[in-house]
Amino acid sequence: MKQTAFLLLLMMGTFSLFAQSEKYQKTMQQRIAEMETAVQNGNMPALANTFERIADAEKNQWLPYYYAAYCQVMTALLEQDKSKVDPIADKAELLLKKSEALAGGANSEINVIYSMIATAHLTVDPAARWMQYGQSSSAFLEKAKAQDPTNPRPLYLEGQSKFYTPEQFGGGKAAAAQVLEKAIAMFDQFKPASEIHPTWGKAAAIYFLAQCK
Repeated sequence: MKQTAFLLLLMMGTFSLFAQSEKYQKTMQQRIAEMETAVQNGNMPALANTFERIADAEKNQWLPYYYAAYCQVMTALLEQDKSKVDPIADKAELLLKKSEALAGGANSEINVIYSMIATAHLTVDPAARWMQYGQSSSAFLEKAKAQDPTNPRPLYLEGQSKFYTPEQFGGGKAAAAQVLEKAIAMFDQFKPASEIHPTWGKAAAIYFLAQCK
């Protein structure tokens, strides 16, 4: 009788964990699906807060903090008032450090976001900040490439950077197009680790490539 009761309790606990996992997966999929439209309608800050609440509730999942950081840094990159950019980028970094701790270190995807955070700081004053943040952004992309050569996001961001860099400094549309074409081919082959792992970037890479033509 005691053994039967123990087995029932074990089964109930397993079912509860499964239900929680299913709820987490579904919630994450719904929020991730909102990211592209959130960029267009200015809802990235609200979505960042939503991911942060999910992360605070889950405790041991690195992806919610990762997406919260992504939404925050996108907010920083899109912010027109440069006096507001540094605090938003700093918030993104705090969230990313939480993600890094839960992931057991900075993986390729996390280093991509570190690169974007450095770029956000750079945009405040490119001429004065290039030595610090420009080089830092590039270094994080190189780390991301080395950690996962199949990840298309570092190459997409490299292409985007070349798009905005003058030709005399190694950039320009022609240079950007070469990198973006490789990135898009990699996006076509990329296999995320799960349905909630990062897949973003292809639409933007296609957009920038079109601007290069």
